[in-house]
Amino acid sequence: MPLLGTRGAASARGFGFGAAPTDLSVQYLVIAGGGGVAGDTGGGGAGGYRCSVSGETSGGNSSAESPLIITKGSSVTVTVGAGAPGNNTVNGSDSVFSTITSAGGGKSGTTGGSGGGGSGTGTPNEVGGQGGGTANQGSAGGGGVFISNGQRAGGGGGASQVGGTVQGDPGSGNGGAGGNGLSSSITGGSVTRGGGGGGGSYPATGGSGGTGGGGAGGSGSGAGTNGTANTGGGGGAGACCGAAGGAGGSGIVIISYIGADLASIGGGLTYSKTTNGSRTVYSFTAGTGTITF
Repeated sequence: MPLLGTRGAASARGFGFGAAPTDLSVQYLVIAGGGGVAGDTGGGGAGGYRCSVSGETSGGNSSAESPLIITKGSSVTVTVGAGAPGNNTVNGSDSVFSTITSAGGGKSGTTGGSGGGGSGTGTPNEVGGQGGGTANQGSAGGGGVFISNGQRAGGGGGASQVGGTVQGDPGSGNGGAGGNGLSSSITGGSVTRGGGGGGGSYPATGGSGGTGGGGAGGSGSGAGTNGTANTGGGGGAGACCGAAGGAGGSGIVIISYIGADLASIGGGLTYSKTTNGSRTVYSFTAGTGTITF
């Protein structure tokens, strides 16, 4: 799968090899930024995951969506959502391709593309506080609990799996694992993205990050880790006593269509171009701008 070109955010490039069809069927993978969390919280939810590749799935284990039919000469917007900072103040940012919008991942206890994990309800040993996922984009977070000697937080939801829910006394002392993501071969090779962040735990072990870029939760008084860039992975929660939480990973927008280059890409977007058999593939990794087909 040769790399044919890479362009930075300030570049612009025009194409036009041969006659273009009136309409173009465009496959897409649109993943939003992951949720970022703080200490003493549940793991961040993964960014919303929407996919139109035949045989693959969208978030929450929904069937693949239909490709977009785009008319020659029309312009569409692309926005790559940023991951949320590791302070549990906002959800991740949405990603957009034309009419397709994926919702940013939820901070702790908040609904998002995938929901953030819970840090408990405030009632001793009562499990809860998790955020819900968005239909056809992701999964709910897992529930957390306050216990007699500390806290166990739930994992953030992933594209394919609900975040791990902890137990009250005398259950396991570990934080909930982040929910797993989904794999896609839109670029040719299979890549897993959209993992939820792990929940923190005091005094025990934080939950692992979900496959697909989820950050791990902190253990004891340790910090959580960041979600991986361009996966929409949720940040891992810090453990006790003001430990730092992880930021969410940034999202990504990938489009694929049959034929030679037909697009003119304006400034403001960072991207690379590859081929996958007879298909031209663009991967947008940062910024916002327009594409004219």
